[in-house]
Amino acid sequence: MRSVSVFGATGSVGESAFDLLMRAGGSEAYHTVALTGGRNVARLAEMARALRAKIAVISDEALLGALRDALAGSDVQAAAGESAIDEAAQRPSDWTLSAIVGSAGLTPGLRVVQRGGTLALANKESLVAAGPLLMAQSRRHGATILPVDSEHSALFQCLDQDNVDRVEHVTITASGGAFRDWPLDRLHSATVEQASSHPNWAMGQRITIDSASMFNKALEVIEAHEFFALDNDRIRVLVHPESIIHAMVTYADGATLAHLGPPDMRHAIGYALHWPDRAPLPVAPLDLAALGQLTFRAPDEVRWPALRLAREVIAQGGAAGAVFNAAKEQALDDFIAGRIRFTDMAPAVEHALDRGAGRPHFGTSPAELDAVLAWDQAARRDVAAWIAERGQVE
Repeated sequence: MRSVSVFGATGSVGESAFDLLMRAGGSEAYHTVALTGGRNVARLAEMARALRAKIAVISDEALLGALRDALAGSDVQAAAGESAIDEAAQRPSDWTLSAIVGSAGLTPGLRVVQRGGTLALANKESLVAAGPLLMAQSRRHGATILPVDSEHSALFQCLDQDNVDRVEHVTITASGGAFRDWPLDRLHSATVEQASSHPNWAMGQRITIDSASMFNKALEVIEAHEFFALDNDRIRVLVHPESIIHAMVTYADGATLAHLGPPDMRHAIGYALHWPDRAPLPVAPLDLAALGQLTFRAPDEVRWPALRLAREVIAQGGAAGAVFNAAKEQALDDFIAGRIRFTDMAPAVEHALDRGAGRPHFGTSPAELDAVLAWDQAARRDVAAWIAERGQVE
């Protein structure tokens, strides 16, 4: 029986993974080692009981008592806090899904590859902030990293790994998010509620807002660079409102292979869960005749300056990814809290990159986790200082 762990089980990706595990037989088909969640004690406990997990970890230490109460009478161990998540990641399992949102997913993902495990990576921030470190550790310890972002899973399935030098370019698609058709002069007044509504995908609030700002796609451009070792000129973005084509690979002979599927994360998760095999999944088959047409447009970097910043991060290398990711997370926090406008997020991130570029060793990729976290904290402070200098949003 295969053993599995799910980090970020109560988020949207974790819920999809739970659905797949339960449909496949749950505890009769898989031995669940660890499940972790943010603050949703009731749901985490429900999942842990259903899958008969060895341990359930809630990230907020103040909720440990509540988790213990929710798991009373079961054989599931309860724990809480970052150190407990770290310890859970070091427990052997055949397959581990990293679906924790943001930089908080970096440490557990790194622990999985350091024990030589298979990491199904939905936490794109890990590769953005510490791609060279994570990939080097994976090679050193013989680990396997499988992409779970829908776009990168699509590239992984279409790309001939033995002939990457024959790839002319790859294309990842973007829905355009909530504001793809808004007049530019309206964007400065966009509210958190408006940015939190995605036209195609059912996702958490943070990634939905990142889709509206295209910061999510900017992260994915950097992720493609790190995972597939592709330079800027071989990574393209195409706005595709229907979200049916997830990625395309164009080869030197002019042939383009495209991955199509409905906007359902269970495909990418299920592919990683069963890789290298393919298994039946509860995903509706495409009916292209019913769809009628697929549409595309080039991305507007005036509307979505995050894409330009991603290109600059790849060109700069070094610690730029760690700075970009942390500054983006901080700016998003500030937008949600009402301290800045929607259109202030990209300038805040650009400011942090400019400040970071003036510090020693910015051009050197962090070789240790502590160095990544130091750049992370510095970038957050730079964003906070930039906001403080500008004053309160009216």
